[in-house]
Amino acid sequence: MTLFTTRRAAIAALGLGAALTAFAPLASAQSVADIKKKGEITIGMLVDFPPYGTTDAKNQPDGYDADVARLLAKDWGVKANIVPVTGPNRIPFLLTNKVDLLVASLAVTPERAKQVQFSQPYAAATIVLYGKTGSNIKGAADLKGVRVGVARASTQDVAVTKAAPEGTEIRRFDDDASAMQALISGQVDAIGCSVTVAAQIAKRVPANTFENKFTLVQQAMAIAMRPGQDDLLKNVNDFVARNTANGELNKLYNKWLQTDLPKLN
Repeated sequence: MTLFTTRRAAIAALGLGAALTAFAPLASAQSVADIKKKGEITIGMLVDFPPYGTTDAKNQPDGYDADVARLLAKDWGVKANIVPVTGPNRIPFLLTNKVDLLVASLAVTPERAKQVQFSQPYAAATIVLYGKTGSNIKGAADLKGVRVGVARASTQDVAVTKAAPEGTEIRRFDDDASAMQALISGQVDAIGCSVTVAAQIAKRVPANTFENKFTLVQQAMAIAMRPGQDDLLKNVNDFVARNTANGELNKLYNKWLQTDLPKLN
């Protein structure tokens, strides 16, 4: 039996999620020198999380994350190849070498830190429970019997799952756009989402239809790499530190979120 056949059989036996974790250490090491030699860097990012990740009129990746990804590529003198990913598949894309890095609104959590290596934070997101104005939801205890939508495998999914009491009906959708539509159409009573997604919803419905009910969590977001890539981590951290100090990241954050980049360290 060949090594390939053995690994394929193991993957089938373990299941995709377990296999990705099991074989992640076999991913080849990568340095900035490797990327410069290749002449381009492939970066995964969400395109359904405005204004961090979205698409422009030509359906090309846009938003704060896209600008950060392009700034990083420019800083290293290579072409940026931006690949759209989803909340559930972004870490698997990284661990299976489909992308070199993730600049994908990935919140830093202990669970994710077991799978990927995080840079210093380059952004932050405030996650809220967003629901109908006037509804009797003032805190997590009030969610019993409430239908709450979240994007599957997202920070808000984790936050809602942790905060919600027994009896909360959590409905998981493929992405923020689907959760947003579920709220607008009345399929759910509230959703866990970032304040930026909440602002997008507010623009689409009559004034005062929905409101922020309470804050779930404020999360720092970082650039993610495969474990063991020490050279890459050092250079990404240098990029974040330098462009925080010179104001470039703040300039981009202001461009997309109309506020200053939060203090992240």
